[in-house]
Amino acid sequence: MSEKKKFWQTSQHLEGFGQASVLNEDQNLDWADIYFMTTLPTHMRLPHLFPNLPLPFRETLELYTEELKNISNVIIKKMGIDLNMDEKEMKELFEVDGLQTMRINYYPPCPVPEKVIGVTPHSDGGGLTILLQVSEVEGLQIKKDGIWVPVKPLPNAFIINIGDILEERLSIGTFRSPRLDSILGSASSLITKETPPRFKTIKMKEYVERLFAGKLGVRAYIDVLRI
Repeated sequence: MSEKKKFWQTSQHLEGFGQASVLNEDQNLDWADIYFMTTLPTHMRLPHLFPNLPLPFRETLELYTEELKNISNVIIKKMGIDLNMDEKEMKELFEVDGLQTMRINYYPPCPVPEKVIGVTPHSDGGGLTILLQVSEVEGLQIKKDGIWVPVKPLPNAFIINIGDILEERLSIGTFRSPRLDSILGSASSLITKETPPRFKTIKMKEYVERLFAGKLGVRAYIDVLRI
């Protein structure tokens, strides 16, 4: 615990050890310990978190971070192609100082799994989520056609972590988002007289602040920005 406290969340930062979105003392907390931090760009890392992680874990995480950056760049490029976006537009949003954060989730064994949930139902607010389920314990669920569907553990599943915890479980979610000084909105390369903008314009920094100001539940942030 003394080591954990060196990396603990503060009232100013959600990064570090702790819980996600604790809004008051009376709310029900998720059955999970998390460690959340910014991994890229490196100048945005909090100096008391990533740089002070113990070796060799820190070196391994550094390599993992770079590999995920490379993989996500390829995937995001293909996403842009499928959406018929201008390649330069997507590249400028994500590849140049794109924001990459990581959330390590530890779910301890629970004696009453029917009464708890690992992570509250939610929609991620970033551009891409890559989820590594480290252990082979089931618990991941996604909502499809209004029904929660169990998903077996698979490396690099692009899904959201939620569900009952029957045994000890560990997962690592990595989130790729546009750079903080970018402007979010309808893709300019897709706007024509026949296809006008369908989303409001917002600064990425403001978008992030609003996203973490309170829980949206299962409502996707994209729905908030629809015109």
